[in-house]
Amino acid sequence: METDIAEQRQQIQFLLDSLPDEKILIARGLIAGIADPLSVALARAPYDDEPNSAEEEMQVAASREWLRNNKPIPHEEVLAEYGLGINDFK
Repeated sequence: METDIAEQRQQIQFLLDSLPDEKILIARGLIAGIADPLSVALARAPYDDEPNSAEEEMQVAASREWLRNNKPIPHEEVLAEYGLGINDFK
């Protein structure tokens, strides 16, 4: 099976090397989409242009004020409060 994969990689490399320069960016985008579909989906997601509500603005201001007077809480500590750890998200 490994030999088949190695051969497939060689064939892909040959095809990439055969592409004209103006097609390289297209090929890169296609391969990136296969390798990391989440990044592609996020890049294609529409921009959130909905304005913040007055309540959201107040919450952001309160958060910033809290951070001026307190040390940030590490992510691991917040997760631990809920019985979770970093490995629960892998």
